[in-house]
Amino acid sequence: MTLNEQQMKAASALSPALRLLPPMMDSAAARVQLIAIGLQESRLIHRWQVIDAKRPEVKGPARGLLQFERGGGVTGVLLHAASSDYALAVCSARGVKPTVSAVYAAIETDDVLAFALGRLLLWTDPKRLPGVGDEEGAWQLYLRCWRPGAYERDPVGLRAKWATNYQAAISTVGAP
Repeated sequence: MTLNEQQMKAASALSPALRLLPPMMDSAAARVQLIAIGLQESRLIHRWQVIDAKRPEVKGPARGLLQFERGGGVTGVLLHAASSDYALAVCSARGVKPTVSAVYAAIETDDVLAFALGRLLLWTDPKRLPGVGDEEGAWQLYLRCWRPGAYERDPVGLRAKWATNYQAAISTVGAP
């Protein structure tokens, strides 16, 4: 799978997002993980959760390319001890009030903010970030941090989709 022009444009928001964070948060492994999650969650196309493909204009509860929910990822990153100070700085840099409602609304259109918060959500995980090529470790991190609802319905299909998306992310990042 190669990314189309729209997906590549979305993925280009990752570098500016990581520049808003300490350099220790930027690595090939972090970039691969975030692109893979974006592909898994929204195909790096949808800015809100599409519940029904026949009615894509109906918005589900998740927002942004990484599909954060108001009471999940947004609240978690803003309040977690490991990420809250960084999240406040990112919000300030993006001109977004650091409240759950304001951030939730902003990530629908601000891809830089969405990727920065995505990196912060990964930062809150107590385990080490999996290295590039550790597809299973990356999968487990995704499950821990994003807790995808689709996993309950189709764990085998979701895992197969991850394998494809993870390899596309490695190709996109150009990681060895």
